[in-house]
Amino acid sequence: MLLVLSSLAKSEVAGIREWRQANLLAVAALLLFAGRGFIPDVLSIEVANGLYLGTITLSYAGFRRFLGRRVPWPWLAGGALAALSGVVFFHYAIESAALRIVSVSLYHGAVCIAIGVALRAPVEPRLRYPFTFTRCAALVLGAGHAWRATFYAIDAYQPYSLLEESTYNLVFFAIGTMALPALTLGAVMMANARLIAASAHAADHDHLTGAASRRAFFAFAERELARAERRGGGLGLLLVDADHFKRINDTYGHGVGDLVLRDLVERTQQVIRKIDYCARLGGEEFAVLLPDADGRTVLAVAQRLRAALERTPQLAGGASGVSYTVSIGVAMLKPGESIAGLMARADTALYAAKAGGRNRVEAAPESDPVSGTPAVRA
Repeated sequence: MLLVLSSLAKSEVAGIREWRQANLLAVAALLLFAGRGFIPDVLSIEVANGLYLGTITLSYAGFRRFLGRRVPWPWLAGGALAALSGVVFFHYAIESAALRIVSVSLYHGAVCIAIGVALRAPVEPRLRYPFTFTRCAALVLGAGHAWRATFYAIDAYQPYSLLEESTYNLVFFAIGTMALPALTLGAVMMANARLIAASAHAADHDHLTGAASRRAFFAFAERELARAERRGGGLGLLLVDADHFKRINDTYGHGVGDLVLRDLVERTQQVIRKIDYCARLGGEEFAVLLPDADGRTVLAVAQRLRAALERTPQLAGGASGVSYTVSIGVAMLKPGESIAGLMARADTALYAAKAGGRNRVEAAPESDPVSGTPAVRA
């Protein structure tokens, strides 16, 4: 687990650092535990337990950071210090290996349960399985530590050795030693799922505007085409192009041009429905796909969008007052038509809108289902 976490050290996933540190401490702690009887007791008892208390503390801190939550360091430090104080007390004041186990197990169990409680079902579907696995593992380990503490508390003053050869000792020792690997396995699964989700999002979205990428748009369009052919629903397409965008870049700079493109996407998302799909095809050209819509509705959406984008936006970075308009080409899917054919007709309509003076909506040729209405000007 330590080697796997080391391979993820340069990723931007929060929590990796803490999980890696926890496993480093675990390696040292387990070596010290294994040295019982061969090295000074202070190393194999106090130092070893102190390090192992640090492992579960750092593990919990890693999960909190992964979730973007504040780490309650004062509470964690207080709990770990109380557990370590119990180890020291039941070593030097009252000799009881069982009560030392009780002290440590109570803290480990409480933190494992806290991890399980924190890992509620995430919004991201890709994280659902790793979250569920890790949450279940944490809750089971928390219950195991509670059982372990109860078992040794009942017979607290019986002679006991950490390396005693008995079935119950093997079971409880396994609970203690396998807790961190199990939690780390869950952590690695969660980190891996987040990295995959981030990569998929980057591939499917334009990094500048946040709109869908060209590749994602065509994949979505093919799925909607197949659905429209099965169910017979309408499928509309808007091609939106910012008018005189080069002039904006030349006058105000490319930074302001970028803000204009982001504003265009933000306001487009406000106008269209949640089931509609907005994508950046390249440069200042965008596409909006409208499933389950008839020609009249698609044309009305195009008009609302053109009007909404005509208003002067208040851009970030002191670029307020930069106005822009868009030209929109509209087309409705014909029976048996491909996405390429739909795009070509919408593109023809877009060029007609630009040739007709820009800042206008132009429908595809009269044979298009949208038609029956001549080109519409704002």
